[in-house]
Amino acid sequence: MTYKELKQRALESCFERANNMQKKAIFKVRGAVLIIAGAGSGKTTVLVNRIANMTRFGNAFHDDEERNISPEEERFLADFPDMEKTPENIAKLADIIAVNPVNPWNILAITFTNKAAGELRERLSAMLGEDAEKINASTFHSACVKILRREIEKLGFRAGFTIYDDDDSKRLLREIMKNRGIDEKRIAPKVFKNNISRLKDRMISAEDYAKEAAESAEFIEQKTAEIYADYQKSLASANAVDFDDIIYLTVKLFENFPDVLSHYRNLYKYIMVDEYQDTNFAQYRLVSLLAGDNGNLCVVGDDDQSIYRFRGATIENILNFEKEYRNCEVIRLEQNYRSTTNILDAANSVIKNNSNRKEKRLWSELGEGDKIKVLKYQNELGEGKGVADIIAKGVENGARYSDYAILYRSNALSRTFETALSRSSIPYKIVGGLRFYDRKEIKDILSYLALLNNPYDAIRFRRVINEPKRGIGDATIDEIIRISEGLGISPLDVCRDAGRYETLSRKTNALKAAANIFDELDELSDTMRLDELIDAVVEKSGYAQMLKALGDEGAARMENVNELKSNALELLKEQPDAALPDFLEQAALQSDIDNYDAETDRVSLMTMHSAKGLEFPEVFLVAAEDNVFPSIMSINSPAELEEERRLAYVAITRAKKKLYITHTGYRMLYGHTSANKLSTFVREIPERYCEKADDKPQSSFVKGMSFAKPVQKSFLKEQSEKMHTTHPVHTAAGESFSAGDRVRHKIFGEGTVVNVKPVGKDAIITIDFDTKGTKPVMQNNARMEKL
Repeated sequence: MTYKELKQRALESCFERANNMQKKAIFKVRGAVLIIAGAGSGKTTVLVNRIANMTRFGNAFHDDEERNISPEEERFLADFPDMEKTPENIAKLADIIAVNPVNPWNILAITFTNKAAGELRERLSAMLGEDAEKINASTFHSACVKILRREIEKLGFRAGFTIYDDDDSKRLLREIMKNRGIDEKRIAPKVFKNNISRLKDRMISAEDYAKEAAESAEFIEQKTAEIYADYQKSLASANAVDFDDIIYLTVKLFENFPDVLSHYRNLYKYIMVDEYQDTNFAQYRLVSLLAGDNGNLCVVGDDDQSIYRFRGATIENILNFEKEYRNCEVIRLEQNYRSTTNILDAANSVIKNNSNRKEKRLWSELGEGDKIKVLKYQNELGEGKGVADIIAKGVENGARYSDYAILYRSNALSRTFETALSRSSIPYKIVGGLRFYDRKEIKDILSYLALLNNPYDAIRFRRVINEPKRGIGDATIDEIIRISEGLGISPLDVCRDAGRYETLSRKTNALKAAANIFDELDELSDTMRLDELIDAVVEKSGYAQMLKALGDEGAARMENVNELKSNALELLKEQPDAALPDFLEQAALQSDIDNYDAETDRVSLMTMHSAKGLEFPEVFLVAAEDNVFPSIMSINSPAELEEERRLAYVAITRAKKKLYITHTGYRMLYGHTSANKLSTFVREIPERYCEKADDKPQSSFVKGMSFAKPVQKSFLKEQSEKMHTTHPVHTAAGESFSAGDRVRHKIFGEGTVVNVKPVGKDAIITIDFDTKGTKPVMQNNARMEKL
């Protein structure tokens, strides 16, 4: 064998568990690479092994140079595939064949969640040891925060800036709206928050948007421009950035300071981005700037799993990657290691109906598996009970509660299942509910800590200067902030010298006492560990005493504070030199899914969006009905419908062994009862992959199963009392219509009545037409007949 053949054979044996396409991705080190990674295709394994290959062997696999090696080295190469892959043997192989191995610190590996970044770091550490610590494996936001910590003063900020979370931003927006006389009952703060967020995603500044809005007649655009400008000024005054600023400002830094960009290009010569289909324009711009002329950019993703359009994600980033990097290599990972063939064939059947996608087809060697159970119930109450019964039966037969996940399109659908599980004494958890870091006591303690780090933070000051109560009212706080912003000093500086300001003279003692608390804590922060500092904050602020006075509720909240200490200790364990800014950064960048604990033996309830990246032995995809999923707002928009179909694909591919899809004859949602057709996406699955049943006892499939029993009378009675909107209404011609009726309209053709809503002496009849989509018609003018 030639040297190259021996070398490649030895290298392939290092990654012998990888399939051929995975190996292709692992050994492609230089240039632009697009890895299309289907659901469950082992992309994290590929990323870890690719980095290991880069740092150990460099471009050895593809290098054509023939080396003169000794007979002993030649024998070692020949024997290596059969050797144990010990660190010593791998190091010796690298000594013989490595070609320009990559320095670990020259690698930037970006993922979307802290959970994914943590898993990547753990696996790299297990494979590479100490070298793994030199690799920057982090989220977009964590990577950018590290850059901003070093460089943000170039953008006019002070060191030690604060990161505002969503709640902080909305608090600030409420203040701005109040100052501008905008009633939040008329326009919710989240409207402006979302608008500003999308503008930052598109790299549009407040100044540029003001010019756009000046030419618009739209009220909301003009108000957004005003609010955006005020919002950015307030952030700057507080020395704070919001979540979107983290990437926005990093891009601005690179665009405006070429020397800074050059430094980071030289540092990060090899860039990998996971979940590339979920990137927005700002993230795309960041990656493009960093990659520069090096072109050593590897992006990993699956256009079929692009489900965050509503957050600004741009699917075109992955679809157009080949056009932008014309010499890129495209590698498709289509072998799935998670699900059975029936589940994958169902997912393939659904997603192939999208036109805006890259062709791929998932396959598996895990066997055909069970058919998908498509279960129809009379109403949502029967659906909830049926799902609970299936889970109870499964646990009786040896399954764990944590084997099950219930996925729904929106959080509004969870209540029925929560009630049913509770009635059956089945433990459950809601993933994506109230974040740990959103609890009041946690936000309060973090606000104290944030003020120690950044005393200019007006939002955090407003939150805790009178918490616990110190007799400092809102009007006094407003005046403190007004003075501080006018003089360019911190609110705490104003409190320290309250006697100097006539408008604060009556509160001098209370304000000085409050400032003294922070002065004492600031002095202690120089010598205390993070967990000790949290203890000091809780005690010296009076927070512990306040919680103690609340009895059992206070005790439960104190447990949460103690958990915050545990988080601090965990950070110190991972990073012994971690300081207060590191802890605050970690808290600010936490996402819902980062708190998911697979070890807890509970049924998981979550939206389909929250399920991204997770997997379960058995999955319930519930409320699979048109107008619910796909949502009524997406049915008449091709782009929105394709996004919903991608969401269905994600939901289906969460299941490893069994998938249940449930729907109902009638469903009460948002106060109205409707009769909806089985979801378009379910109808796209060929019948050969499915087994259908309803809650009638004669069904052969459901015989003997708990969910096959007729819905209990108490459930039916409860439902009949609720279905007040399904009473028949009569047209001018005297014909009556109710939800579920099949009708023929003279213009729109045949369809199913979805909902009937009385309006004075008339009524709006919503009909899902077979070929024309969902349309409302007025009762008295309805030119249709019942079939």
